[in-house]
Amino acid sequence: MAETPLARAERFIWLTARVLEQRRFAYHFLGGGADAVETALAPYANADGGYGYALEPDVRGPVSQPLHTAHALRVLDSIGRCGGTRVERVCRYLTSVSTYDGALPAVHPSVRGYPVAPFVPVVDDPPSDLLATGPVVGLLHRNQVWHAWLFRATDFCWAAVESIVEAGRSHPYEVEAAVAFLDGVPDRARAGAAADRLGRVVRERRLAVLEPDRADAYPTAPGYAPGEHHFPHDYARVPGSLARAWFTDEEMARSLDHLAGLQDEDGGWPVTWRQWAPGTALEARPAVTIEALRTLRAHGRPID
Repeated sequence: MAETPLARAERFIWLTARVLEQRRFAYHFLGGGADAVETALAPYANADGGYGYALEPDVRGPVSQPLHTAHALRVLDSIGRCGGTRVERVCRYLTSVSTYDGALPAVHPSVRGYPVAPFVPVVDDPPSDLLATGPVVGLLHRNQVWHAWLFRATDFCWAAVESIVEAGRSHPYEVEAAVAFLDGVPDRARAGAAADRLGRVVRERRLAVLEPDRADAYPTAPGYAPGEHHFPHDYARVPGSLARAWFTDEEMARSLDHLAGLQDEDGGWPVTWRQWAPGTALEARPAVTIEALRTLRAHGRPID
């Protein structure tokens, strides 16, 4: 009998993954416990409430960074542990690294001196970034976390989403961040209206590949790797996402077929963004593999 996608992925995880991704895989697919995931995440935590130590592989070094901390929050959210004193400490860290308008920079200058991907800018006075702020704000709202930091950060996200819609242009990662914000923010009516307008931008600007067999005909955003395209499943990772309404059933089915077909012979899913060091790609692939399996399963695709 042919091996299932899950069985092939499991072998890949045991062969290549960090302990954190091994524990995450066990939690999501093998009946493992949440405590083990938390224990594996703990070594990445710093005394300032943030997370470092290359939790997000493209930013190296021990210092806390917004991208690492957002990654940690996603892990905690996925195991139902996004709350309590731990998240209070995280919010204090987010407050300490916020920009003048209360939002997050993509990269804090404290990382200077450590290896960082060449496509990640490190500047002394970094601007606020929806890419960093939107997913964190949406996730905290969805978990009913209340902290003073959220007020100004939420206002920033609303303004950033409106700016995208009014300008009629963006790039895929920024749109994904906007969706993460809109899927979690409490004002559901406003979120739905903004998502409808954002979806029109995505389709007009061809930011989602709707015909995977013709992906080369779709534009690649400036600064992205050649062929670094995004598909409907990248925006609507779960059926309940507001982004799901942007695509027909046929378009979503083609997208999920494409995602399933990306599984490599070794059982893992590939990294599609620009690779700049051997170790970073090796560390990133297990997390990408876990998210691919979770997306397929969320949309009802058989994986085991």
